Amino acid sequence: MIKLLWRFFLLVLLAAGFAWIADRPGTLTIRWLGREIEMTFIAGVVLAVLAVVAIWFLWSLFRRLWHSPQAVGRYWAFRKNRKGYDSLSRGIIAAGAGDAAAAAKHAAIAGNALSDEPLVNVLAAQAAQLKGDRAAVKRIFEAMTKSPDTEALGLRGLFSEARQSGDMAAARRHAERALALNPRLSWASGAVLQLQSAARDWNAAAATLAQQIKSGLVPAPEGNRKQAAMLAAQALALEDTNRTQALELALKAHKLDPALVPAAMVAARVLITQASTRKASKILKETWLLSPHPDIAELQAHLIPGDGPEARYDRLRDLLKEDKGGLEGAVALARAAIKSQRWAEAREALKPWLDGRPQARVCALMATIEEADGDKGRAREWLNRALHAPLDPVWVSDGVASPRWTPVSPVSGEIVPCEWKTPYDVPEQAEADRHTGIEPPPPAPAPAQPAAPPKTLEPPRMVVPQRPPDDPGLPEDFDSPASGRKALPAEG
Repeated sequence: MIKLLWRFFLLVLLAAGFAWIADRPGTLTIRWLGREIEMTFIAGVVLAVLAVVAIWFLWSLFRRLWHSPQAVGRYWAFRKNRKGYDSLSRGIIAAGAGDAAAAAKHAAIAGNALSDEPLVNVLAAQAAQLKGDRAAVKRIFEAMTKSPDTEALGLRGLFSEARQSGDMAAARRHAERALALNPRLSWASGAVLQLQSAARDWNAAAATLAQQIKSGLVPAPEGNRKQAAMLAAQALALEDTNRTQALELALKAHKLDPALVPAAMVAARVLITQASTRKASKILKETWLLSPHPDIAELQAHLIPGDGPEARYDRLRDLLKEDKGGLEGAVALARAAIKSQRWAEAREALKPWLDGRPQARVCALMATIEEADGDKGRAREWLNRALHAPLDPVWVSDGVASPRWTPVSPVSGEIVPCEWKTPYDVPEQAEADRHTGIEPPPPAPAPAQPAAPPKTLEPPRMVVPQRPPDDPGLPEDFDSPASGRKALPAEG
């Protein structure tokens, strides 16, 4: 609209100019080469305008003729690029569909037409991967690392190839190079951290995790928990060789995550050897309030070496004054009461947890109490219930049970600290049937129904996994020098 108004304004201005000239007639005389040309002034203006237009037209025609070879070259180059981009598009679609032959064909055409296009190398690498030519894939990715525009992409491809071939040293090298190139690459940062934690290189892993937090790749609370887990693992590894450094690391981990049991255990054990029992008790109580654990209760009971069962029972009872600790507190208090032969107190501590299907450790403690009271029949009954009771809690990481705490997942290799819980839950009726050998009755036959028309589609059926989600099995290679549980001093 604005352009139309502007053109209309120019036409009005031009018409007004011609009208002004027409109202003021005059004569224009030109003398040149002995000749004299006389005309009206308005005719001279029109001839001048026409002359300017003619000169501009002739100059444009000359320029087109002069640059015609370059124009022809640009036209053919445009056609070549158009054909190359068309092949590139078709090749990407073919690679996505899994057509290795078509992807390779279009990659070759695009490579001839678009020698400087980075996507050509990406398409060529995908085509080689579909064909299973790993040597070509590696060669293409190595060529991509030589260009600043595609260096990160080439490093990621080399990392994936090295990891698939089992060369973890090369995979770590490529990931570290990509991370140095761009600290905000989440895949590189995660891969480096995973490889470092799997190799138990805690110092390097801590630096990588700090960089993740700084770059915003990991939220601060999650990063603090992971950093605390690594510090606790370092403290556990150094506890027997360098107690001073182990205490320093454990205190840092406890400050970052007060609920982390291994950090509190290491710090308390070292402080006990240094006769700092009050500080050790404070750390244990702080962690107990957040995550009750039997090892914390046991260490609190043995806070002063050489004390008898009575003193240990009183110390544990003081721990439970502020927070009972649920089932863990009841079991710990019952064990301490049994060791001090306080049978009534032990029975009273376990009473709230006897309904339904108590855990195996509760049944075993009740069997000990009944046997001490002289009721061997009730003791055998509790032992029989212990055989069929739900499993006791253990350390579980990514569904795999472990006899000791570890900060690294045995499944993914990432920093996933263990959780203290039962390895898996089995429904009550199914558990009872499994132990008694009773097979469930077959379903009643359905009443006869009139024939239904055949169905073309059948709804999907739910497949029940053969193994529970938390497998109590432990892989052979799943081992860690870090242990959250230490032998406690013998009873006095």
